[in-house]
Amino acid sequence: MKDLIDIRDLSPEDLQKLTDTALDIIARPEAYSHLCQGKKLATLFFEPSTRTRLSFEAAMYELGGQVLGFSQANSSSAAKGESVADTARVVECYADIIATRHPLEGAPLVAAINAKIPIINAGDGGHNHPTQTLADLLTIRRRKGRFGHLTIGLCGDLKYGRTVHSLIGAMSRYEGVKFVLISPEELRLPEYVRRDLEQGGIPYEENRDLEDAMPGLDVLYMTRVQRERFASMEEYERLKDSYILTVDKLKNAKPDMCILHPLPRVNEISVLVDSDPRACYFEQALNGKFMRMALILRLLGIPGEKPAQEVPTGEMVPGLRCWNHRCICQVEQELPQRFRRDREGAYRCLYCEALAETE
Repeated sequence: MKDLIDIRDLSPEDLQKLTDTALDIIARPEAYSHLCQGKKLATLFFEPSTRTRLSFEAAMYELGGQVLGFSQANSSSAAKGESVADTARVVECYADIIATRHPLEGAPLVAAINAKIPIINAGDGGHNHPTQTLADLLTIRRRKGRFGHLTIGLCGDLKYGRTVHSLIGAMSRYEGVKFVLISPEELRLPEYVRRDLEQGGIPYEENRDLEDAMPGLDVLYMTRVQRERFASMEEYERLKDSYILTVDKLKNAKPDMCILHPLPRVNEISVLVDSDPRACYFEQALNGKFMRMALILRLLGIPGEKPAQEVPTGEMVPGLRCWNHRCICQVEQELPQRFRRDREGAYRCLYCEALAETE
């Protein structure tokens, strides 16, 4: 693999190797402290971030490398109208690897198609967040000792929760995994993700009641209702407090259940839960640094040969269009709408995975 755009770019074997490397970094940090000497990471963040951006920067520094980049779109040439493709082409002149976050879905893929250096998707709109999933996986492995035979509850904003979409993409490939989807009707998991589960025969159930689902869960993944994804503030205000995890609601949970959250939290987990030994979310943030260290090494081919990968380019299909207004193809000048076929033969947008519609 040249880039990491979608967690499904990584096979279960790849995930095993990356978590193995991360565990070795934890055990022997001094052995990794010089491996990226002379290498530069560019962090191109068109959207606010704390954990993801700082953990990428900490990861590169702890590998002996250097960091350059920007933390908001208005401090880059994007404010002047520069395209994602042109930004990627320019920055590859100055860096060895790029981590990018963008509010438009599919933007990191556009960067990967156009850049010769590795691109890491650090979050694209409400679509995917594969490196957060790497943090999640290392936390699950350290706490549960396995990836298979787990019941995973996903609670809150499942519609726009890109961390949820990526975690499902990763965990659905392990034997014995079942998902419990806990959300209000308005924030249900997107159709394209549910379709993937159904096509793969992955068991899942939908539940509106967190306490009802709690006793059967091995992992509970809480999410924030994301104000920045809503077009209507009225709808956000109505839904923002749909689920709040409290100490009382944990009374019927398994004693070894893992509570995960990609952070930042607003009020969906009471601070009193922080002292519960099942709370893993700050540990999860630390694990993100170790997994990003492992990923940077992998994509730069350190040590060993740099892996190759064909970047998907899809196909242009006359008469079809992407309907998703959050997709990069709706905004970027002259970016062609491209599509790929899923396992049932239906066309999906290459960039955001929405089902194509006729014009």
